[in-house]
Amino acid sequence: MDDSKDGSGLAASSTRPYLIRALHEWCTDNGFTPYIAVHVDRMVQVPLEYVSNNEIVLNVGFDATSNLDLGNELIQFKARFGGVAREIIVPVDHVVAIYARENGQGMAFPPPSPEEASAAARAPAGSAPRGLRLASEGDGQGQSETKPEPVAAPAPVVAPAPDDDDPGAGPSGGRPALKRIK
Repeated sequence: MDDSKDGSGLAASSTRPYLIRALHEWCTDNGFTPYIAVHVDRMVQVPLEYVSNNEIVLNVGFDATSNLDLGNELIQFKARFGGVAREIIVPVDHVVAIYARENGQGMAFPPPSPEEASAAARAPAGSAPRGLRLASEGDGQGQSETKPEPVAAPAPVVAPAPDDDDPGAGPSGGRPALKRIK
């Protein structure tokens, strides 16, 4: 997933899918509802009517999804939006945050860079974009980043789902206001 080297000459995989799975498990074990904020572009399959500012917030709790698969490359599941079952497919590198709806605790990740998104669109089917990248200030060139910052948000800015079956925050929802913790 990531072209970073670990010093042994082998490419190290991205930590993002492992952190997503760990925080999903933490939310579930503690009775919290895991939400993911997703950067939406043409690589993401979600109901576009719930997308706002190229983002959608999805409830990925077991009660709101069926056939949930938190893979290393893709997150896939079926969910109901306004009573209609939809197939959701999200590349892992498009997840920009995972957090507990009830208290906002979670982790944020950098969004995919425009270079990665355009490279993914040109890539053959089945190959997902690789690695995490952050743009440098000033020069517009990306720098490889493999350590997302843990964050917490005491008051997430997320509207409740329109109904219990709806995993999205809806058009009025949004990403929580996350802040860095040390």
